[in-house]
Amino acid sequence: MLMFSGDAVAHPNFANIIHDIALLNSLGVKLILAHGARPQIEERVALRGISSRIENDIRITDGPTLECVKDAAGSVRAQIEALLTMGLANSPMHGAQIRVCSGNFVVAKPIGIRNGVDYEHTGMVRRVDTQGIAKQLDDGSIVLLSPTGYSPTGEVFNLSLEDVATQSAIAMQADKLIVFSAQDGLLDTSGDLIQNCSVSEIKYLLDHSDDPETASLLRAIATSGENGISRCHCVSYSDDGALLQELFTRDGAGTLISQDHYEQLRTATIEDVGGILELIEPLEAEGSLVKRSRELLENEINLFTVIERDGMIVACAGLYPYEESASGEIACVATHPDYRGEDRGERLLAALEMQAREKQLASVFVLTTQTAHWFQELGFVEITQQQLPEKKKQLYNLQRNSKVFSKNI
Repeated sequence: MLMFSGDAVAHPNFANIIHDIALLNSLGVKLILAHGARPQIEERVALRGISSRIENDIRITDGPTLECVKDAAGSVRAQIEALLTMGLANSPMHGAQIRVCSGNFVVAKPIGIRNGVDYEHTGMVRRVDTQGIAKQLDDGSIVLLSPTGYSPTGEVFNLSLEDVATQSAIAMQADKLIVFSAQDGLLDTSGDLIQNCSVSEIKYLLDHSDDPETASLLRAIATSGENGISRCHCVSYSDDGALLQELFTRDGAGTLISQDHYEQLRTATIEDVGGILELIEPLEAEGSLVKRSRELLENEINLFTVIERDGMIVACAGLYPYEESASGEIACVATHPDYRGEDRGERLLAALEMQAREKQLASVFVLTTQTAHWFQELGFVEITQQQLPEKKKQLYNLQRNSKVFSKNI
């Protein structure tokens, strides 16, 4: 399932995205495309002198506005179909002969009246004709879905792109949902690209997003991940080749959002103390970690984040804030030997860095005796013991002679 907005369709790079879609189709990938038309609708509304009415970021679609919606959606659909049909001898799609199918696959219902506001012809997805879509996919066609839906009584409703894409992906049990963004992918609160994250981290970003378009995109990803779509990708619609790079290279070009039903990254609870102790005891015995008693761990459990897999704690780490120096210590980073080498440690550190930003800390630091190179690879730089927060300096164990690394966040 590919989801792209009306802004993506209007961008000069969209023709290159179509070429990449054609390549995927030639490789036998079954594709459903869901397109938006918000800027095209706005353009037609303005040309006709109609006043836009928005409530809670939802357009109220009256009769004249509905005509603009149908006009815009039909125009965008025709544009995409034309691009997918293009087969000039000097084009990347020469001889492609792609079949595109669009139709009344989405049954809609009205949003109705909310808090006294009648949204009129604005609707939401009621159900998706999965059998009809599956038949077209089995015949080798690309299915194209517009942001409109139809009722059994013959009415047309204006739907949001995000609703159409997510509900169709969920109903079709899609392998992936790929969303196109104006950015390179999803960005953290500092504006840096997030290469990998989980659905729980998407919810954190959603809570801290003040941009309606970004929030809509994040909600689409979160809804899909919570309803069985195991992989979502967010890539740029302005970067030529971003789609193929994201799908076929190791590092990708955007953000991969994964949802593993057997594995969850979450804040630790008192019930996790036993599992954490079992995980860290071998590392304490060999001297990699400072020994922690059950009583101490119980008192500090709210500072820990864990990765749980099928009821077992397979990784953990703690964040100890030193608010007087606007820094935090990342401590007790441990991964079960059977689950190393799959970026769980990196995921834990990324989650703790996000927590540190939420606490308005400027940096994080770590004391280590055996994993210095790993922390350096993740952007930490070595500092002296004297640069530690005053309280931490007083607790420094000279016998362990740990190296100290810090990272600004």
